[in-house]
Amino acid sequence: MGTHIAVLSNPFAGKGRGDHAAEIAIARLRHEGAEVRCYAGTSAVQTAQLAAQALRDDPAVLVVVGGDGTLSGILPAVVAQPVPVVLVAAGTGNDLARALQLPRDDPGEAAALALHGKPRVVDVGEVRSELGSRLFLTVAALGFDAKVSDRTNRLRWPRGVLRYYLALVIELFRLRPVAFQVSVDGETLHDAPGTLIAVGNTASYGGGMPVCAGAAADDGMLDIVHVQPLTRSRLIRLFPLLLQGRHLARPEVSHRRARHVQVAAPELVVYADGERVGTGPCTIELRVGALAVMVPGEGVGDDGFR
Repeated sequence: MGTHIAVLSNPFAGKGRGDHAAEIAIARLRHEGAEVRCYAGTSAVQTAQLAAQALRDDPAVLVVVGGDGTLSGILPAVVAQPVPVVLVAAGTGNDLARALQLPRDDPGEAAALALHGKPRVVDVGEVRSELGSRLFLTVAALGFDAKVSDRTNRLRWPRGVLRYYLALVIELFRLRPVAFQVSVDGETLHDAPGTLIAVGNTASYGGGMPVCAGAAADDGMLDIVHVQPLTRSRLIRLFPLLLQGRHLARPEVSHRRARHVQVAAPELVVYADGERVGTGPCTIELRVGALAVMVPGEGVGDDGFR
């Protein structure tokens, strides 16, 4: 493994915040004496190609400047390599940074984890569907929440988490139950109509909404949250509890932990890390311990792992 640090940035992450964040991150690393090689993609395809090139150049650490979607888009290249990753959160939701307690408002501090952090090995989710195999890091959303994510991607205003909340309001007016069929850990596929299903590797999506409260990225398990069919008014009453992570105790919400789940529904769409990752019947599972992420040293053992 080499001694330089590779910085891969998505300048368009977070509606342009990625470019400024990359400048700060690179400046901080060079100020601390690191040899830095920079790669900046202008599209998802180019970013993935540059990630592969950066890894071929044998860096000590790969610093990724962007959102959850930026990192998940290069996972096929990254999980095949032993190089640890530093995430400089510059996206809209930044839910992985929130889950791993990474700096979210200071790109320099986040980048400095390449020099001063310790590796934490985390799981990576995998969705297999008509779109093929797609990897994700946070929560796979199916049903109402996937429709909200789809709407969020199509909105151009407002910025940040408020855009997600506006999309949520719009989709409330279009609310319909979904005829899910579900199989968990090999059980028989059975009818499970509902409003939404969330399959979490981490706790939150949408910029901090803890739909899978209590989920941990390194426990080798998926957290599966199923919400029964709800009227608009009942879903609105559930929403404040969801924001506080208190919804799992409600009778209309079920929560299971498993290693493998199959879901089918008419015109099913799956979103994860802010991106469309699946359509049609799908299988969701984990690649356990597939990614090493540099995290702050506090609370981490001497060997670098929890």
